[in-house]
Amino acid sequence: MRLTDFHGEEKISNLPRRLSNEDQVRPGTPGLPGDLTVYVPWGNLAIFYRDFTYSDELFRLGRLEPGAAEVIAELADGTTVTIDTIA
Repeated sequence: MRLTDFHGEEKISNLPRRLSNEDQVRPGTPGLPGDLTVYVPWGNLAIFYRDFTYSDELFRLGRLEPGAAEVIAELADGTTVTIDTIA
């Protein structure tokens, strides 16, 4: 996915398809460095590298490994990344 900086706090990217959270808990979380979230109104991925205030419109998917938020912050706009999951 291709990342773009957004407001100096997060990198965002469009997802290949919109995620459904209909069966999940209601969205709402602060954006903390390393958080992987979906911004529900737009349906895009947001990866935070700085603190962000609580938002009812964020749905937390998970967290990056320690230290990864600093790496994400330094990526140039348009950088393509692959995100793998681990259990």
